[in-house]
Amino acid sequence: MTLSKSGTAGSTSTTPAPSATGFDNADLQQKAKDHLWMHFARQSTLEDGHGVPIITRGQGHHIWDSNGRKYIDGLSGLFVVNAGHGRKRLAEVAAKQAEELAFFPIWSYAHPNAIELADRLASYAPGDLNRVFFSTGGGEAVETAFKLAKYYWKLQGRPTKHKVISRAVAYHGTPQGALAITGIPAMKEMFEPVTPGGFRVPNTNFYRAEEMGFAGDLDAFGQWAANRIEEMINFEGPETVAAIFLEPVQNSGGCFPPPPGYFQRVREICDKYDVLLVADEVITGFGRIGNWFASTTYGFQPDMITCAKGMTSGYSPIGATIISDRIYEPFKHGSTSFYHGYTFGGHPVSAAVALANLDIFEEEKLNERVRENSPLFRAELETLLDLPIVGDVRGDGYFFGIELVKDKSTKETFDDDESERLLRGFLSKALFDAGLYCRADDRGDPVVQLAPPLTTGPAEFAEIAQILRGVLSEAWTRL
Repeated sequence: MTLSKSGTAGSTSTTPAPSATGFDNADLQQKAKDHLWMHFARQSTLEDGHGVPIITRGQGHHIWDSNGRKYIDGLSGLFVVNAGHGRKRLAEVAAKQAEELAFFPIWSYAHPNAIELADRLASYAPGDLNRVFFSTGGGEAVETAFKLAKYYWKLQGRPTKHKVISRAVAYHGTPQGALAITGIPAMKEMFEPVTPGGFRVPNTNFYRAEEMGFAGDLDAFGQWAANRIEEMINFEGPETVAAIFLEPVQNSGGCFPPPPGYFQRVREICDKYDVLLVADEVITGFGRIGNWFASTTYGFQPDMITCAKGMTSGYSPIGATIISDRIYEPFKHGSTSFYHGYTFGGHPVSAAVALANLDIFEEEKLNERVRENSPLFRAELETLLDLPIVGDVRGDGYFFGIELVKDKSTKETFDDDESERLLRGFLSKALFDAGLYCRADDRGDPVVQLAPPLTTGPAEFAEIAQILRGVLSEAWTRL
């Protein structure tokens, strides 16, 4: 008999028999309560006796829990499993690579997979983004871009250029530097003081543009939002601003796509004031919007791209910052080094999995699939606009948000107490119980976010919409 720290006996006389799934759910729940600290979650969900959903298996665009229940994965895990669950090919590639070379750093050394993957990513990236700096996730990729932007300007003899601009309600990661770029005050206040130098401009939430005087004029709103960047650069002083970080489609707040011409105007502003443009494509990269990078979709040229998630479809952790020849130039000569890196950056197994995952994208034409099916997904979700609680459906590719409102005619949103009862008290659990894993998010106004694997199609879109209709209709009766 074994005994855990919590005193749970492991003998057959004291432990319930495993369920039909092969997992002892009660035992797992107790161990989770005793020892697991979940990310971005209230630990009270473990402490209050209700337990936590435990996901044990995935196949295609479905997941199963420890009770054997099946769900549609409407969020690709966390905007990650783009090629779908259960790809044995990727598991086999990982196992083979682990047998051959499980680990070696790229600190003054290299290995074939990191070299091949860097070459592959450079071929996909727009323009002259030809250098790849590997990390293990999106937050680290953003942190890399932040540090590199500041160092680059120092090497140019302009050391006062150290500030960064991002948009209101935007999320760019949790490391101290990335957190300074993140535009969600409630996520930062408990960690302050954070790295200094982060400044905010308006986002591209056209649903709320009427409040700024842009009723129905998307183009004018886009130019107005872009021009606020120029205004901030001038207010802080062009000689102090190093870079601006923008997601092509902003995630937090509920999938804000760029208005026509927005990024072209941003590029003009960055060129005018010598400010680097960083496209944070941790979510939008690798097919989520229908191209390798959404920068290509929206026709603009960044100086750096940060990416992660879909590069391996989550089968192994990886991240990368893809850098232009211009920014790399000072590091090509003499003794200049970028003293920054991660032990597991460019990990041999992760890089091998990424290469195989990208092969799947090409063979199965997943980017093309997203471009073809995105209008069908949007149309299916827009059928929900007849519900009194649905104010807006927005997004692009396989990345959509549904904003929930209390009054459609005035676009009145919910107060904090109502959001608490609606999102955490009912909606998230009700959607999951109905068979749909997705995200009810209130980092801006309340939204339901959807980003299913790129393998889904019209049948799954209809099923997702049907589940949403039932749960959102019930949510309205509870207000």
